[in-house]
Amino acid sequence: MDAQALEQKTFIPADDHEQLAPVLSFLNAHEQRRGQATNLSYALVGVDEHDRIELPEDVHQALKRVVTALLAGKAVTIAPHGMTLTSQQAADLLGVSRPTVKRLIEKNELAAERVGTRHRLRLDDVLAYREVRRQRQYDALATTAVDINTEDDPAKVQEQLREVRRLVAERRKAKG
Repeated sequence: MDAQALEQKTFIPADDHEQLAPVLSFLNAHEQRRGQATNLSYALVGVDEHDRIELPEDVHQALKRVVTALLAGKAVTIAPHGMTLTSQQAADLLGVSRPTVKRLIEKNELAAERVGTRHRLRLDDVLAYREVRRQRQYDALATTAVDINTEDDPAKVQEQLREVRRLVAERRKAKG
């Protein structure tokens, strides 16, 4: 999908109402007949006779509201809203507990909006946090990786593993 289609956009009404009036008239006339028709539908039609797609009812209603507002001389802003999640849905997506999500919110590591007594999190924010967390995990794995040669002395291998554990413990204390 085009990223620009997901951004907020404001449309200013044109001075020429002659193009919008027939659109609104068409939409109103067909809406008034809705009670008489069993399956009234709307479509976008292209140049080719097979270039046609049916419009869902909610898209038709949005189109009608946009045209009505523009015809009335009002600006129309279209602002797509991202999907919101409950803290439990975010926890499920992240593979952590709900109390962990609450702690992340309290530490401002995960953005959330308070709605009443509950938190709502934007899907985009949760996915971005998950990606940052994964990258930190990959970085930690890379810095603690040890090349073990199966022909090395077991005492030497054991010493290498102790050193890695010591570095990980120091890192945890530093984050503390």
